Amino acid sequence: MESIKELYRIGRGPSSSHTMGPVQAAKIYKQRHQNAESFRVTLYGSLALTGKGHLTDVAIIEELAPAKVDIVWKKDERKDFHPNALQFEVIGEIESDKWLVYSVGGGKIVDDDSKGKESDMIYTQRNMQDVLDYYKETGKVFWELVCETEGDDLKEHLTEVWKVMKDAIARGLVNEGLIPGGLKLQRKSASYIAKSRSLSGHAKTTSKIFAYALAVSEENASGGVVVTAPTCGSCGILPAVLKISQEQYELDDEKIIRALATAGLIGNIVKHNASISGAEVGCQGEVGTACAMASAAATQLAGGSPAQIEYAAEMGLEHHLGLTCDPINGLVQIPCIERNVHAASRAFDSASYSLLSDGKHFISFDVVTKTMNETGKDMPSMYRETALGGLSVFGDKDFVDN
Repeated sequence: MESIKELYRIGRGPSSSHTMGPVQAAKIYKQRHQNAESFRVTLYGSLALTGKGHLTDVAIIEELAPAKVDIVWKKDERKDFHPNALQFEVIGEIESDKWLVYSVGGGKIVDDDSKGKESDMIYTQRNMQDVLDYYKETGKVFWELVCETEGDDLKEHLTEVWKVMKDAIARGLVNEGLIPGGLKLQRKSASYIAKSRSLSGHAKTTSKIFAYALAVSEENASGGVVVTAPTCGSCGILPAVLKISQEQYELDDEKIIRALATAGLIGNIVKHNASISGAEVGCQGEVGTACAMASAAATQLAGGSPAQIEYAAEMGLEHHLGLTCDPINGLVQIPCIERNVHAASRAFDSASYSLLSDGKHFISFDVVTKTMNETGKDMPSMYRETALGGLSVFGDKDFVDN
């Protein structure tokens, strides 16, 4: 497995695969052709089908400015390697240097030269069982394995990650008004946090989890700066769970950094053995993985054992199996924002459930990861971030008028 720094990327929403990835590709191509006056960028498959809603074209045009950019949409053409493909070329040159690149999820990009090569694999562990075996051999828990493997500079990166997450929550709790995109969806986080102040006990805790997840998800949908955890579309889940855990247990940031390391390891296992791309495996790969990450983090912060942490992560992913990626109008808003909210709550509940157990259970995390991958590959493409099936096909006439 590669570094968890590749999992936790900082950038602007609303989509890691449809915005962050293409922007990174445009930046690289622009550096190759600094004097070019005009570019053509062709979007294929999922990028073409939901690129408008994810601001793919806007992000690319802004990155390639001041050059002119011609965006070509090929919705019916899908490249074999990955559904998120785009091609860059310079207009007006005999040697146009066509570059085909794939945005494979979580903001990561690969091209035809690198797609067959493994990234820098710094972990000898390949799955959850390897991690648990390491614990049995050494006594070192999840976060200790991560820190030992990644080195001293990891803490600096995770400190910045936590800062960006907290900032996104803070902004989202005060920002109000419509979320851009045309659905006329109102921000709700400020209202939810205000209502939480009059509540107590479990109701207060739950409403604050809702508010925190809404805050980050609404910031992402509005193009704000967020952290992929593991994607932009699922970026509200882990911050909300970390924030409420810190408040509930009165923890310092050092404990949160360790929880981020554990959550990153969980996300890495899924990314390495399955996928975190909605275009490849549906929303189960995004929200399901994020819920597993947050479940593990919350369990650790509450004093759970490695067995209980694994159990919580397994539940977080298992109970999202089969979840489709079907954003209305290709926007990371409906049902994406509410899914972040409910997954954050489910993660906190998964932690509570596992903590009451001895950590023993029937289905392992590795089995669920494998099942999720197989389920996603068998899922019809219309339910995998193409906006051609599921909720995404409903129009304004189908909305409830509130």
